[in-house]
Amino acid sequence: MPTTSPALHLPVLRVSHAEQLDAAAIADIAGGRPLRLEQPLLDRIAARRREVLNLLTDGDPVYGVNTGMGAASEVRLDDAAQSKHQNNLMLGRAVGSAPWLTEPETRAVLAVRLRTFLSGDAGVSATLCVRLAELLSADMLPAIPRTRIGAAGEIIPLAHLGGAMTGSGEFLAGGSAVDAAAALRAADMEPYSFGTKEGVALIEGIPVTTALAILRAAEARLLAAQAVALTAAEVCLVGASRDPFDPALARADVGLGTVLGAIRRLSGPDSQPRTLQSPLSFRVLGTAVAHLLRSIASVEDAVERALSGVTDSPAYLDGRFIGTAGFDGFDLAAALDGLRLSMIHVAETSAARVHRLLDEKFTGLPRQLSGQPGLHAGMVAVHKRTVGVVHELVAAARPSSLGAIETSFGQEDVQSFSAEAAEACCHAATGLRDVLACELLTVIQGVRLADRPLKPIDPRLGTLVDDASALLPEGTDDRAYGKDITLLHDLLASGWGRWVSTDELSTPAQ
Repeated sequence: MPTTSPALHLPVLRVSHAEQLDAAAIADIAGGRPLRLEQPLLDRIAARRREVLNLLTDGDPVYGVNTGMGAASEVRLDDAAQSKHQNNLMLGRAVGSAPWLTEPETRAVLAVRLRTFLSGDAGVSATLCVRLAELLSADMLPAIPRTRIGAAGEIIPLAHLGGAMTGSGEFLAGGSAVDAAAALRAADMEPYSFGTKEGVALIEGIPVTTALAILRAAEARLLAAQAVALTAAEVCLVGASRDPFDPALARADVGLGTVLGAIRRLSGPDSQPRTLQSPLSFRVLGTAVAHLLRSIASVEDAVERALSGVTDSPAYLDGRFIGTAGFDGFDLAAALDGLRLSMIHVAETSAARVHRLLDEKFTGLPRQLSGQPGLHAGMVAVHKRTVGVVHELVAAARPSSLGAIETSFGQEDVQSFSAEAAEACCHAATGLRDVLACELLTVIQGVRLADRPLKPIDPRLGTLVDDASALLPEGTDDRAYGKDITLLHDLLASGWGRWVSTDELSTPAQ
């Protein structure tokens, strides 16, 4: 599954302020960009750490430091228990298992965890921050579960992250999990022992959902661009009316105007369309993608709040410890649910357009896009695949952000399931990409049957389709189209049509 564009060519990110680890930088780090923490920043973290340790000497109860967790927070821990507590937090809570987050996703999680620590709210040591940066530099990536995470926050996946650091958990190696202690020895790296308050800090907050939301938003922007490019190609292929894409229709809606203008600029004018009015699946694509872009922006806003807000609990603020609910991920979960529904709707319109392209009355092309109807089925089964994918997505469309279930004897009586919302969003993105791959195959088949090159006003669009076509076997006779769809799915995942997002969907229509 794609997560972000490769960033290995980018220079080392020298971090002197927490704010430098913004969403764009985290996406780059997920793709492989190296980073280094500058000494002045580490000095500030060390000074904050001294304040925290000084405050803890007064003996007052501090949640998760000298007390138990959850419903056991009333239990005070003696000195002997406290000495083991921070590392021990990673054991009984590490109840997850495969499937694991991918390596880029895990890099993003480490980067977000580091960003939240650099704010100073958690009061962790500079040593812990350096260790997280070292894991990224060495590509030592903890095995973090991606599903079955039921908690008010992310203690289960984060316990796996911490367990890898202490040697009790697992690291990723080629996509599989390997024993952490052995992996640390092989890397000549000592297991980390969490200091006072560091263990509880590691398992608080929502860095997993935040990281995944960053990657899902970037992925969705690419899918939006690809849907626009495909629709523009179809408009050119069948000579559809350009009226639904006139930017004048987007009064008071700048986002819609941008999308409509992009389709119009890519496809160009046509004074003699084949039909007076195109099917609705063509006409609503602009509004569907405009809403998708708004949903992406909503996720990005929630990410910014998660990166900049207080997510630790207890947080060290204004010289005191404050218990918070910053680990609640409903803001991100609800935004991700909205993004998922927007992607499913775009998939629905795409599947409908594939069906319309089989109709010779609308396209002027051979029925079912078959070079020899009867002998060859053409694209009819390809359309059936799109229907199956959309049905699967719609059947699983229940919001992940709803459904509170009590745990911890009622201490955690509301849960956001934010990481599950991110996983459901990933599934929807994969499904939409599959449908778009089928749509791209249908367009290629149509261009081949038309026996003429696609002639959009923007030649880059024709080149896009030609490049995709060149990956497939020649001709229009029936073949095992599943292989073609796999090739095109991978092409879309690699960034086919990315320039549409950067060049067209960022340019408001005139």
